[in-house]
Amino acid sequence: MQLVDNNTFLQRLGALFESTKDKGTIWLTHKRLTHDGDDTVMKEEVGGDGSREYPCIVRVTDGKKAKFSTKIISTDLDKFHSAYGALLKASMTTLRKRDKKREKQRAEQLTRKKQRMADPVVINGPKRGNGRRKRQRQVKAALKHEDMKERAAKREEARTKQ
Repeated sequence: MQLVDNNTFLQRLGALFESTKDKGTIWLTHKRLTHDGDDTVMKEEVGGDGSREYPCIVRVTDGKKAKFSTKIISTDLDKFHSAYGALLKASMTTLRKRDKKREKQRAEQLTRKKQRMADPVVINGPKRGNGRRKRQRQVKAALKHEDMKERAAKREEARTKQ
């Protein structure tokens, strides 16, 4: 991973956004940098007031060959965030919009399923003779419907307990 200064980082990030405009993914991470150069453990110093300021590190990768980062000291953080935020806002125009049509279809399917669960299965026809098989299918469907209602009630009960 290549460490660059803040302005170079923003320029390269803009170029990376342009290169992945049609297709691609970019991962951004923003963390507090606690490494002082050698292996150190973050312990509270005796007599220290704990007001030590740590720099931030921002890393970027596209998962392939572009990997770079920058270290931001706390005094430059506001200036960097304003430029970084403007760059992100300008680059967010390439995001895909939500597929509202598919979401609407799924919601309609769910309401139809709930409606079917609310409606009872009607059993009619003779027990013997013509129409017997039809009645048997209706009885089997009614039993299945009752079982489905019980399972839904158990799921709802388990959901309310959590």
